[in-house]
Amino acid sequence: QVQVVESGGGLVQAGGSLRLSCTVSGLIFENYAMAWFRQAPGKEREGVSCINWSSGTTYYADSVKGRFTISGDNAKSTLYLQMNNLILEDTAMYYCATVRPGRRWDLLQSADYNFWGQGTQVTVSS
Repeated sequence: QVQVVESGGGLVQAGGSLRLSCTVSGLIFENYAMAWFRQAPGKEREGVSCINWSSGTTYYADSVKGRFTISGDNAKSTLYLQMNNLILEDTAMYYCATVRPGRRWDLLQSADYNFWGQGTQVTVSS
C-alpha cells in the first residue's frame, strides 16, 4: 500500500521561507518522477514543480521559478520543496504525487499523477 505524507507547511510572512517534505512508502521511490502541486481556495490545482530522478531534470511553473527548488533524498524516500521569497499568491494547500506509469511527468498535469498525500497548508501573510 502506497502512502504519501506531506509536512512542513505553516504560516509565514511575505518574503519568508519554508521547506516542505513529502515522504513516500510502499513503492520504489527513485523509479517514479514526482511533483508538487498546490490548490488555493476556489482555484484549480496547479503544478508547481517536478523532478525526474534518473536524469535529474526539473521543471518549475513560471510563477515560482527562481524562488522554489525541488529536491529529494532517495535514501529517505523523501521529496522536498524549498520555498524562498514567499508571496501572498503562494498561499495554498500543497500536495506531492508520483507520476502514473507511462504518463508524461514533465507537463505538470495533475491527471498524469497519482498517489496523492493529504496536503500541507502554506499561508503567507503580509
